[in-house]
Amino acid sequence: MRIILLTQDDPFYLAENIDFLIKNLPEHSEVVATVLFEVSPFGKRETFSEKMKKTYDIFGASFFVHYGTKFILSKLNSNKSVKNILAKHNVPLVEIEGNINKPENLDRIREYEPDLLVSIGGNQIFKRPLLDLAPKGCLNLHTALLPKYRGLMPSFWVLRYNEKYTGVSVFFVDEGIDSGPILVQKKVEIGDRSQEALINHTKQIGMECIIECVEKIHSGNYELIPNPDEELTYFTFPTKEDVAAFLKAGKKFY
Repeated sequence: MRIILLTQDDPFYLAENIDFLIKNLPEHSEVVATVLFEVSPFGKRETFSEKMKKTYDIFGASFFVHYGTKFILSKLNSNKSVKNILAKHNVPLVEIEGNINKPENLDRIREYEPDLLVSIGGNQIFKRPLLDLAPKGCLNLHTALLPKYRGLMPSFWVLRYNEKYTGVSVFFVDEGIDSGPILVQKKVEIGDRSQEALINHTKQIGMECIIECVEKIHSGNYELIPNPDEELTYFTFPTKEDVAAFLKAGKKFY
């Protein structure tokens, strides 16, 4: 099965996990190309200086210094670069300009003849022509128990609202937001994990779930799990007030 990844060059969490995914895919499947989106933690495209200012304003100085230091160190460590991991595995990049749904970008992706698209941190809305491009569809990884906690930064919100459990959901993408039918879902106990530890834990489980999905799709033997809109909760990016409530509840970022 020919797979194209749709992801971003996240400097914190994705490189090692994508390395694990590529190494552990079943023999009948391979990543033949990758689309790398611009990193956009706030859910929209912003300049680097805008991202820095927004991070400082919302999360405060300690958070800013912690992740600023990690960002600098990631630039000195080739194993923290998604682009370097892909190069190590000889996975070519699909060069696109602007929105992935533009016809010329779809043509570039189509050249690789994908059977399946897999989105990991894909940060653009996917339209029907893209979703129909691969005959096996498009999967997306979301680190929450859908239909709860759709939207941005679920690791923050489950801690903010003192959930005892969260999870990982891998679902077939439709034209909504985190709304497609679920193929694999795992429940995860949060315990006393910080947000950083929770992200690391669920991302690793997420890679294992994607591998399980690939096996199911290859065999054609699977049942879909409903993702009903009537039960959804949806969250955008936190505000300063949300961060204050998070800290007041005794939760930790790292």
